[in-house]
Amino acid sequence: MSKMYNCEEVAERYNVKLITVWSWIRDKKLPAMKIGREYRIKEEDLTAFEDERRTVSVTKE
Repeated sequence: MSKMYNCEEVAERYNVKLITVWSWIRDKKLPAMKIGREYRIKEEDLTAFEDERRTVSVTKE
């Protein structure tokens, strides 16, 4: 089983406010699982979230 993060941990990881993480989840930008009253985010979903937003540096030759 992969590591699961709560919203507070995700907010701290990306240095954003908790409400931003909730917005990503609500807007379906970040997959999450609701357990009771809290959300949990899988480590591989965080990796995919980062990969989708990664920019590629292009150099002119």
